[in-house]
Amino acid sequence: MSSPKCRKGQVSFNARRSRAGLRLLTTTAIVGLSSLALLPPSTASAQQTTSRVSNARTFNIPAQPLASALNAFGRQSGLQVTLAATTSEGMRSKAVNGTMQPQQALAQLLLGTGISYSISGGTALIGSPKAAGGAGTATVAGATALDPISAFGGGPLGAGEIVISSEELRQKNPADIGDVFSGEPGIEVGSSLPMSQKVYVHGIEETSLAVTMDGGRQNNKVFHHNATNLIDPGLLKAVNVDAGVAPADAGPGALAGAIAYETIDAREMLDGDGFGGFVTSSYNFNSDTVTTGISAYGLQEGLEFLGYFNFGKGNDFTAGNGQEVQGTSTDFLSGLGKLAYEFDSGDRFEISYDRIYDDAPRPFRANMSSISNPRPWEPRIRDYTLGRQNTVFTYTDSTPEGWWDPKLLLAYSKTEVELPIFPRPGAGVPTTYQAIGTSDSFNGKFENKFSFDIGNVIAGVDFYNDKADLEDLFDPGTEKARNIGVYAQARLEPWERTRLSFGARGDNQQFTGTTGEEWTNSGFSGNVSGEYDLIEDLLIAKAGYSHVWAGIPLAENFIINPNWNYGDGPKPVTADNYVLGLEANYNGFTIEGSIFQTDIDDARTPRFAVARGIEAHDVRSRGFEVGGGYNWGDGYFKVKYANIDVEIDGKPADSDLGTYLATPAGQIITLQAIHTLTDWGVTFGADAEIALDYDDVAVGSKPLEGYQVFNAYVEYVPVERPNLTLRAELKNIFDETYANRATYGQEFGNVTPLYEPGRSFILTARATF
Repeated sequence: MSSPKCRKGQVSFNARRSRAGLRLLTTTAIVGLSSLALLPPSTASAQQTTSRVSNARTFNIPAQPLASALNAFGRQSGLQVTLAATTSEGMRSKAVNGTMQPQQALAQLLLGTGISYSISGGTALIGSPKAAGGAGTATVAGATALDPISAFGGGPLGAGEIVISSEELRQKNPADIGDVFSGEPGIEVGSSLPMSQKVYVHGIEETSLAVTMDGGRQNNKVFHHNATNLIDPGLLKAVNVDAGVAPADAGPGALAGAIAYETIDAREMLDGDGFGGFVTSSYNFNSDTVTTGISAYGLQEGLEFLGYFNFGKGNDFTAGNGQEVQGTSTDFLSGLGKLAYEFDSGDRFEISYDRIYDDAPRPFRANMSSISNPRPWEPRIRDYTLGRQNTVFTYTDSTPEGWWDPKLLLAYSKTEVELPIFPRPGAGVPTTYQAIGTSDSFNGKFENKFSFDIGNVIAGVDFYNDKADLEDLFDPGTEKARNIGVYAQARLEPWERTRLSFGARGDNQQFTGTTGEEWTNSGFSGNVSGEYDLIEDLLIAKAGYSHVWAGIPLAENFIINPNWNYGDGPKPVTADNYVLGLEANYNGFTIEGSIFQTDIDDARTPRFAVARGIEAHDVRSRGFEVGGGYNWGDGYFKVKYANIDVEIDGKPADSDLGTYLATPAGQIITLQAIHTLTDWGVTFGADAEIALDYDDVAVGSKPLEGYQVFNAYVEYVPVERPNLTLRAELKNIFDETYANRATYGQEFGNVTPLYEPGRSFILTARATF
């Protein structure tokens, strides 16, 4: 395997003399993992015993409102707690004390509530309230099993809320962040290169959302040709998206909502004290790409640890038209480390560190394949080095009492891009030189949850200290922003069949420009959303509104100008979000629909020119989504449709003016179907994305072409070896030549966009120990 290299402005490719070596390496890995299925039963049994030394855990949960009690149970048991429906007004738990199995503890906690439950696969599934003492009530001796909970069976979500669970991530087996959001037509991911992928929620770019990784704020506006947040999906256990209306405790800057990424941890993969690990390896025949992940983790008397490494190597992929897309090779390394300790008192301390590093030749402008009129001194390909890291320290109390349920978080995130600059030739001007753009954020919060019979209120204070810095031979510069915020968010069930969430925050920001000038601004944000069961257990109405003040956003690193004329200073950016929706559920069937609108005012979009440092635009996104599905226990089918119209300054959006703002969206249809043959351990899955032609484009731009992409997979988990998973995927079955709707430059006649890979056959093997 070799990657394209750029020398003196010329692009050369070595022959793929190592293709056979890659295939041999992958075949060896897959055969090695598959051989676990041939181990004697005693070996597998011994391994299972070793990895789960004891399921018993120590519990100390006082009698309290049921919602907060279940929260404490989740922390102390190491299980993920999922509610199948909201709890009833005024319901309280029983006290739980002592060392016991999680199932016994949960039964004791729910005793007398009439609520059913089951524990499976590291998740406690909590059912709907029934008549106390009736059939299906929780008893210490056992539990009432619920049907499997899927995306259409996990209970209603808030207005505009999208949750991608660990089970959905496992089913998707995502190779990049685009795969993570597959099946969600309201969320599009532009570019086929992970290092230049940007996430758009209802057409709004993610820098207008509050994005966190394990609670740590991400400040990654480095270079518009690169990804805003480069994330290895192998690190993730769940993703939560608030599209439009976000709560006050989602953090500052939630102009168009929020995205919260959560990474894997040992408690999710072990039932109790013990040790474990996994090895996974995949091979993509389209690009001869090998990706291998290795993890080890453990729990022992309050101590938790996890280590994870993932690395990939591969060549350029081939698009549906049969042409190799230059600059798309794979060369990345990512890792995650976590260490936590929980004292007998319930005080829990955790520190996590994740990092991803991408180092490969890319198109000169990494979010597009090429332009027809490049500057003659610029090479077609250049080397990019992109790294992102995130460190998070958290303190929580796993045995909250009364009104004391604190959380302290301190985090540091950093994204750095290093690349060669090729200036216009001239006397005394170097042919090329290296420039480094760095965006980082030191941030944190302290909050407390106050629990009541009808819900809870989270109140706290947070801060961030962000910096955008460019190390450049001719025009270095730095912008800074510091912010302190106070917030409170209530989540209540004040009346039967009614759920309300409302909150507010106030922020004070100090912004420092490249010239050293400073401006201080303050603002207020508020939100309210709610759900009402129009017909109990059948039809739910949802609505939400938010007004958000987000201060002054930092400029992109690589357009920073040390001589900007800020005038009276940039204006703080604000937004208003609206959403209305209905959801119906009946015997496994779900139908849902919503309408939404986001208005962003004075969104800063500076350019390099001296007079354009405070340039700003107004953005509007509006549209509707509808969807439906059916869950039959061993599988489900879902279809969703989104129609999104995006404007900038009252005119149709384009992907250039919309840099760090928005992109054209239009009409997207997604379909997903999965079925498991439980007795055989075989799962079949298929999905599709259909984008319709879109001609509501800016004046002088060409219409966006539609496309239809179909994917399928089969997965086998031997019944007698559940620690082994074998998977075969076929992506882009019909070899469609297309670029994702959110990919840059499709409306411009001089741009060849980054096409998605053509037909791709992928083999994956995973063994858990």
